[in-house]
Amino acid sequence: MGMVSTVGLVLHPERDSKEAIDTIVEWARNRGCPVLGLPDEVGRIDCSAVAVDAQTLVRQADLLVSLGGDGTMLRTMRLIAGRPTPVLGVNLGRLGFLAEIDVADLAPALSAIDEHRYTVEPRMAVRATRPDGRTVTAFNDIALVRIPGDGLAAVSVSVYGEPFVRYAADAVIVSTATGSTAYSFSAGGPIVSPTVEGFIVVPAAAHSAFNRALVLSADEEVTLDVLPTSGQLAMEVDGAIGGHLGPGDRLTVAALRAAAHVVRLGTTTFYDRARRKLRVNGSAEVD
Repeated sequence: MGMVSTVGLVLHPERDSKEAIDTIVEWARNRGCPVLGLPDEVGRIDCSAVAVDAQTLVRQADLLVSLGGDGTMLRTMRLIAGRPTPVLGVNLGRLGFLAEIDVADLAPALSAIDEHRYTVEPRMAVRATRPDGRTVTAFNDIALVRIPGDGLAAVSVSVYGEPFVRYAADAVIVSTATGSTAYSFSAGGPIVSPTVEGFIVVPAAAHSAFNRALVLSADEEVTLDVLPTSGQLAMEVDGAIGGHLGPGDRLTVAALRAAAHVVRLGTTTFYDRARRKLRVNGSAEVD
């Protein structure tokens, strides 16, 4: 018996996903599998996918297919966070790091997954506890970012309650290995293999004497205290505004191991994607 009995869809809000959806629906129809999607997503496309709420989608789908780019994959991973459901990323635009296949490869990929001919790549997330006690989860990064016209992000970083460094910067980013090729990379942070269970704290455009990134174990907990000299800060969660913090506020960040499971079919590696996306052309030759 095949692995896949119910397919769940998560769609990019703007890109044309009709061809991919038709392929999935036809593949599933031939196997008697229902296809589920969120009402505001499948409702705008003429297809036979069944509209369900997010809780039902997460509970019933034994495979989630993300149609879009890295942003759609991150949203899918946050939706399924903490569950073992595999997530297949289908690229509908520019090359990303998380999507595994293009639309043309979709039908054989679904069959390979159904026949257990795939592996999963566990992806760690970071979870932050806000001053009001609520939590947010990110698979790329959580960043405290200065608001234009306000002061710098002045943030004290403590590990297990032990103060280590104070940054004054445009932003202070707490990134997973997955997010090491995103905001953290643009701020000068290292590229980290997605198999590494740890996270990076890196300042963007630091104005302080110490401007180096910290690499922490997934077992360690980091506390970010907004200092009295700081301006008001936006808290960005995977690039979206998740709230605001001001002087005196505290953000506690911890790792969530294997919070999502990304399907890999062996067609490319992280390093293939990194070389193409980041235009890494090799090292300089020495005469």
